[in-house]
Amino acid sequence: MKLLIIEDDHNLSQTIKETTQEMFETEEAFDGEEGLFLAEQNIFDCIILDIMMPNMNGYEVLQELRKKQITTPVIMLTAKDGIDDKIKGFKVGADDYLVKPFHREELLLRLEAIVRRSGADLKENVISFKELKMNLKNKTAYIGEELVKLNGKQFDLLEYFINNKNTILTKEQIFDRIWGFESDTSTTVVEVYASNLRKTLKKFNYDSYIKTFRGLGYMLTDSGVDHG
Repeated sequence: MKLLIIEDDHNLSQTIKETTQEMFETEEAFDGEEGLFLAEQNIFDCIILDIMMPNMNGYEVLQELRKKQITTPVIMLTAKDGIDDKIKGFKVGADDYLVKPFHREELLLRLEAIVRRSGADLKENVISFKELKMNLKNKTAYIGEELVKLNGKQFDLLEYFINNKNTILTKEQIFDRIWGFESDTSTTVVEVYASNLRKTLKKFNYDSYIKTFRGLGYMLTDSGVDHG
């Protein structure tokens, strides 16, 4: 899973990164503008957002994200513990709030709670969709008792679909999330992997849950679709 830390204190950002490294692959931004640019890619499972930052404060970043219909869960960080700051944070769309300084365990518990809402189990490192279970630690997937053989990027693609089920993911989002901004390949690779993933899932009749939106992207849906 991917975590974005938007925090201008480099030491604190590094501490959060180290604290969460077993659960998340992490990217860091050290001011509001850079953080907003990365968050707008809409490829993260959770964002940790500081309030007091250069260029744009955390409230402004979050307002912009919510205006653009980006619903990534956000935990806001602040050195203040006043009720007004908390109310303002929730009003602009924060999902949770953490007052600095905080304990490592409290941060992990809050992250677990937020991710659990999307159906993941961070302690067990397992996510599921119907009878399909994916173990993120040892990179294995099972439908019932049967092993689903997935290569590295296929596994990542299916994990991304499950974490965003019933949400359309554009090819660009999928590409940025799995191949990365710096990749030399093109977004057509997404179509190839989506097609291969469907073939792998076909023997379990799970291919019908991946819906294609031509020219746009894909969605993992709770109700199967007919590809005709």
